[in-house]
Amino acid sequence: MRAVVFDVGETLVDETRIWTRWADRLGVTRLTMLGLIGACAALDRPVTDAFAMVRPGLNLETEEAAWAVDDPDGLRSGFDADDLYPDVIPALTALRAAGLRLVVAGNQPPRALAALRAMDLPVDEIRNSAELGVEKPAPAFFAAAADLAGAPVREIAYVGDRTDNDVLPAADAGMLAVLVRRGPWGYLHATRPEAARAHVVDSLLELPGLLTAGS
Repeated sequence: MRAVVFDVGETLVDETRIWTRWADRLGVTRLTMLGLIGACAALDRPVTDAFAMVRPGLNLETEEAAWAVDDPDGLRSGFDADDLYPDVIPALTALRAAGLRLVVAGNQPPRALAALRAMDLPVDEIRNSAELGVEKPAPAFFAAAADLAGAPVREIAYVGDRTDNDVLPAADAGMLAVLVRRGPWGYLHATRPEAARAHVVDSLLELPGLLTAGS
């Protein structure tokens, strides 16, 4: 392998605080919100369905705008360095020391891109779907990720927590697919037959050994 591309949510970023803040905002218990997120994962429904179940007819953009007025200096639906999983920095540092090019590329809004860049992560590129103009699982997203990685697809690993958005389309693109078993989708999707198309890991700290073996 010459390069590794990382998803963001539940791969690098623990989204627990995001969903609990949404629960508080929408006036439901945190267990309810987290349970509905898990239900969406289990039923292969988009996460926006959880919001619709909590508050039918909710317009997310309108609610986000109102939230920004109410709490202009808060994280609201965003994240910061405190939300990184503990293995992220050590794993990225080890992979970079091994000579791999590192790219962060996931389905994220513009605000998330600024948050990621503010973390000063030891990576070479940070982009997102908003900047690239295409979202996973579209093949064009993985083609753009390969361009950022600057290596042939067979020499690129894509690391994510979902089979539908990450593992399967990355494998279809010719990349080495790695599924990290954490977060609602990661634990669930690791049990599915299609996960056999990926290397399943429980920590990003497994990546240096996996991707540099025999180098």
